[in-house]
Parts: sequence; C-alpha cells; structure tokens
Amino acid sequence: MKGSVVISLFLLLWSLALQQLMGVQEAKREVYVIYMGAVPVDSSGDMLRENHLQLLSSVLRRGQSPEKTLIWSYRHGFSGFAARLSEEEALSISEKAGVVSVFVDPIYQLHTTRSWDFLRQTSLETDSEPDEEAASSPQTSDTIIGFLDTGVWPESSSFDDKEMGAVPRRWKGVCMAGSNFSASSCNKKLIGARYYSSDDDMATPTAWLSGDSPRDASGHGTHTASTAAGSLVTDASYYGLARGTAKGGSTSSRIAVYRVCFEDGCPGSAILAGFDDAISDGVDLISVSLGASVFNRPDFADDPIAIGAFHAVAKGIMVVCSAGNDGPSSASLVNTAPWILTVAATTIDRGFESDVVLGGNKAIKGEAINFSSLHKSPVYPLIYGEAAKSNSSSDDGSASHCDLGTLDANKIRGNIVLCNHSRGDFSKTARTDGLKSSGAVGAIWINDMERGVADIYNSFPATQISSQAADEILSYMNSTKNPVGTILATVTVTKYRPAPVVAYFSSRGPSTQASDILKPDVAAPGVNILAAWILEEEEDKDVPPGQKPSPFKLDSGTSMSCPHVAGVAATVKAWNPSWSPAAIRSAIMTTATQVNNDKAPLTTESGSTATPYDVGAGEVSPTAALQPGLVYEAGPEDYFRFLCNYGYPPAKLRLIADTPEGFKCPENSSKELISDLNYPSIAISNFTGKERKVVNRIATNVGAEEDATYAVSVVKSPPELDVQVAPNKLHFSKNTTKLSYQVIFSATKASVKGDLFGSITWSDGIHRVRSPFAVRGI
Repeated sequence: MKGSVVISLFLLLWSLALQQLMGVQEAKREVYVIYMGAVPVDSSGDMLRENHLQLLSSVLRRGQSPEKTLIWSYRHGFSGFAARLSEEEALSISEKAGVVSVFVDPIYQLHTTRSWDFLRQTSLETDSEPDEEAASSPQTSDTIIGFLDTGVWPESSSFDDKEMGAVPRRWKGVCMAGSNFSASSCNKKLIGARYYSSDDDMATPTAWLSGDSPRDASGHGTHTASTAAGSLVTDASYYGLARGTAKGGSTSSRIAVYRVCFEDGCPGSAILAGFDDAISDGVDLISVSLGASVFNRPDFADDPIAIGAFHAVAKGIMVVCSAGNDGPSSASLVNTAPWILTVAATTIDRGFESDVVLGGNKAIKGEAINFSSLHKSPVYPLIYGEAAKSNSSSDDGSASHCDLGTLDANKIRGNIVLCNHSRGDFSKTARTDGLKSSGAVGAIWINDMERGVADIYNSFPATQISSQAADEILSYMNSTKNPVGTILATVTVTKYRPAPVVAYFSSRGPSTQASDILKPDVAAPGVNILAAWILEEEEDKDVPPGQKPSPFKLDSGTSMSCPHVAGVAATVKAWNPSWSPAAIRSAIMTTATQVNNDKAPLTTESGSTATPYDVGAGEVSPTAALQPGLVYEAGPEDYFRFLCNYGYPPAKLRLIADTPEGFKCPENSSKELISDLNYPSIAISNFTGKERKVVNRIATNVGAEEDATYAVSVVKSPPELDVQVAPNKLHFSKNTTKLSYQVIFSATKASVKGDLFGSITWSDGIHRVRSPFAVRGI
C-alpha cells in the first residue's frame, strides 16, 4: 500500500515536472517565416496549404497539431508560411528540400492638398505635355493601388466615390468585415479592405491590439491612401492651416487597403500575407510606407518587403516604398532591392510660421504648428533653460536642453522657456509636455537641424528657431533686467523659397546591401503634408478649444513621400497599361527635376547641394513622367542575373522564381557586374581608377515617333572622371525599338577618392532622358 502511494506520488511529481518543462519549451516558441519561393506550376492554393502542413508535421513532436501551429499560409503570389516554432524546429525545417529561408518574424516600423499643386508647378515641361485635367482623366479610373499599412477610415470624404464608374471586373478582392467595419464600408473608390490578425497564435500579441478590423486606429494608413488616390475635397485644412483643396495624385484610381500594421509595429508575417493577397486580388501597384530598422537590415531572402515585392513585380505589379526616416546620416536607407522604387522626402513651398515677439515688439521668425492663445503683446517673462536649473541637477547642458527633471518648476512657472535641441536629444514632445506640466506658458526650441519641418504642438504655445535667431533672443535677455516676450499662433506661408529642400530625416544612400545600385531612386514631398485622418470617438486632447476633431492632418516622413510617387505611378500606368514596373520606374526617374523654385540646384537641409545619395534622380515630375521618350526595361531575368551577381547560387534562384528551363548563373558572376543591371541610374563602387569601367545599358523608344534619333546632349562629370558614351547617337525605327550603348568611366588622376557624382542626358529635341551616376573611388 505504502509502495503504491510512493509510486503514485513519484508519477505525479514526474508528470508535473514534465509539464513544466514542456511549458518552458512552449514559452520559447516564436513566430517564424518559412519562405519557399515561387508557387510551383500546376499547384492549387489548397494543395500548397496541405504541403505546408505536411512540412510542419515533419518537425513537430508527436501530438502537436500543425493546424494550430500554422498562422499564415502564402499560396497565391509565392509559397511559404508563418508558424510558431521552437529554435530547434526552425533549424530543422530550414534544412528541408524546397525551403529558401527561415527567419524570426520581424517587426517593421512605419516611416512617419498643396503638395500636388506644387509638384505640377515645378514639373519639367515638354513641348507636348498633357495638361493637368488630362492627367486626371476618367481613363485612370481602372488603376488599383494596394496599400500595406495601418488600415483605413472609410467615412473620410477623401474616399467618396461620387461620379466613379463600376468596380473593374478583374478585381478579385474582398471587403472584410471586422470590429466597427462592415462589408458595406467599401464603395467604388475604396474597393477592398483586409486585415491580418491571428489572435492567440501570435508570439507577440501586443503587436496586434485593435487588430480585428481593417479600420485604421492610428491615421497613418488613411493619410497615405488619400495622398496617393484620395478624391477631391474642397476647403480642407488642419484647423484652418494649409487651407485648400485636398486631393490625391491619381484621384480616379481605386484603393485597396491591407492592414498589416498594429500598435507595436508591422509583423513581417502579416506584410507577406498582405503582399500575397494583393497579388491575387488584382492590384496594379503596391505602396508600402514602412520598413526594417536601419540597425538590422536583412538580406533580400530574409526581408518580407523584398520577398513580397519581388513576386509582385514578377506578376507585373509595381512596388513603391519609403526610404526611411534615419537621415541625414549616410547609408541609412532601407527598401533598397532593385525591383523596388525607393522614395526620399523633400519639403514643398509651404511653411508654418509661429513667430516670437520680444519686448519692444522685435519679431523673431519661428516655425511650428500651434494654436497659441497667448496675448500678442510681449508680456510673458522669458527664461533660458540653463538659468532655470534645479538644485538637484548638476549638468548645465541638460538643463539648457530642458531635459526632464533638470529644471526648477518654481523658476519656469508662468515663463516662456528657451531650450536647446540637438540630434540625439530626448523627444521634444516629451520635454514640451514636461515644461507644460511644470507650469511654463510656452517653449522656444533652438533647432538648426530640423529646419523646414514644423512640429505640431497644437494648443500649447511652442515654436522652433535657428541658432542665429537664438543669439538675438539671448542678447536681448542678457541686456534686459526683465525680458519678456510672446509666441504667436501659427500662420500658413505659401510660395516659400527655396523649395523643394531635402528633409533632414530623409534616409540617405548609398545602399549598404548593393552599392552598385544607386538608391534612393527619386524624391517627393514628405514634409507637413495635408491628408485625410481618423476621427477619434473619445475626446482628443490635441483638439484646440472650441473645435471639433479635424478630418485632415499634417504629417511628415518618407511615409508621406512614398504615396506621392505611387499616385504618379498609377497615372503613368493608366496612360500606358502595357508598361512594366521597370518602364514606369524609368519614366519617373529620367524625367525628375534637379532644380528648386528659384531655378537653382536642389539643396539639403544644411544648404549644401543635394546629391543622388540624397534625392536619387531628383524631384518627381508628375506630368513629364507621362512622356519620357525612352525607358530602361528590366524583367525577371534581369533580376535573376542581379541575384547571381549578388551571390545567390542557381539552386536557390530556381526555388525563388520561375527561372527559364536550364537557367544557370553566368560563370563570371560577381558583384562588380551589378552595375550592368539595366537601371535608369548608374552606380559604381570600389572604383580604383587604374582601369576603365564599362557600364552597359539598353534604351527602349516609347515616344510617339517611331523614327527618332537621340543624341547625348549633356554629360556632367567631376574633374576626376572622364565619362564617354558610345555610341553617342541612337537611331530608332519601327523595327528597331531597343538600342544598346556603353558608358565608359576613366580616372583623370592617379588617385580617385570619395564619392563622385554626375549625369548623362539623351535628347531628341523634345524629350530629355537623364540618368544620374555615382562613382565611389577607393
């Protein structure tokens, strides 16, 4: 009897220990993405899902359900799946036949009216340029733009479908019902909506809060969709600022949203699901305003955006992505795959002025968005952060920057506080809130780096000034016993010069993944862009007193520049339905402008001349892109050769894509040959100058005249380089629409160091086809 009790107790303890061990193992399980390349020929969606489940079963312990482990099965545009696995199971599955890559599900982040008018004003002109009405004609109505983002606010007037025709018959998508979102929320403008939550199956469920609906919970997705393709809305503004007509770049295009982002970010598994559905649904192009961290840029085969975009482009769907917001540091951009159109951000000719008025009514120019209720007369005491240092703080520098906890509340109460700001500081928003809670009546930020970008402070009186302006204020404060001032409410300033200017936050080239591809590709407006926003049901603390929440908002980031280019691409696609993604990209890049509204070269936020690492080919020109004259085509086989040169083995390529039968990588494949990808720009890394570098290109005539002769009209090169084009004339005819040429780079000095920039321009007397180049000497 006693023996049986002991045995029972032992078995119970052993069972509990085993359950605890299994629980620990379960806790270590993470979401992994298993990428398996192209969809095999003659495979159905159901067959692929069954194959995915069988593959899962082969690595799971007996008794574990593959159906409960599986999160997503990708089976339309490409093959693969997402599942919760242990590290050992993931390693085991990576060794299985047919698997290209296995990686932990990454969490990517978002890259957060008048902009379109400004673009059209600064467009390059051609002799046969279509007018603005033509560019938005009803023929563009069948272009469908897919947005991988935070969802949509369907009630926005920017998604009104008035006067729009029937939804294109080729559309196969759905309008998913969800929390506070019904199938009837879609219309002839917003034709599709999906969301990607997986409830208990997620390893990081906090990333999926409020994820049970296509409804936008942050505003970002609503803003980007309306920027690219929003309907015309008159008298739009942000509480009276930036008043005018809000409209998308392609007002007649249809919108399909794929909610892949949630409170904590955008899971790669959801991004891939969005791409997979968008390809199957029948979109014409995809806009993606998000990306990986600049500190953790994955290889192309481990990057959900690069993977999804590759298969979309293979199906003829163009993909436009934001470059990132980690500028102005060099080599800080993401989304650099050559099959992606990568977009930088610039300012427009509109500013938001909030001036400081000192005693004696001396006005100091400031920039910010606030709805100050302070007296217009300078009656408020001024104090410098350093002078308000608390007794517990020993760091004058931290106090001068108004860091949290460094100021004496008794010294700043009732005062306007002057604070420094520099790169790497704590958030200005957090420090402003700290000043407000301590009783300050206003804040003046000294900020040279972020010029051109007006921060939003709403009801709290705050503005930012240059260090030169700060010297004037400090001089006044030091020479006056009781210095006083005030901060004026923001006013909109139009026809601001110079514009465009590269935004300080816009990520810069060169690409660290493939430095022989010049990135970014092009720049577009991304600073203080007015577009549709969500309307919160609960009381919004940012709403100015006496006003209702605004259905529009001003926002900044390459997130905003990306949909500008998506709108242009949609229009180009509508005018040229048979054009490939590469042809559309080429048209946008070769017609971009390099001058501002002062007819001077584009500049960065610091005032220096912008380079191709800042703006790519230049500022997008919506109307000129409709008639580029020549384009540089590139298809799947060109990207296969790129991947060969990049270093992918043929066996891996045969899994990734439907390579032609017998396809092999050239025996001389090397990264030095990446420059020969038929791209609209040219990049050469590791140029020693000891030997000449020959780069090959093929131009395709898409102009109205079949018989056309293009000559090299301009070659701009630095003195360190000799650049020759051979031949320097191209004669096209009805039977000869494609012609090749070479660009030969030679050093003029014994040693070539650093980055050298220039451009080559072809012209037939009507069209100007410009290709920038970047050469890195070592």
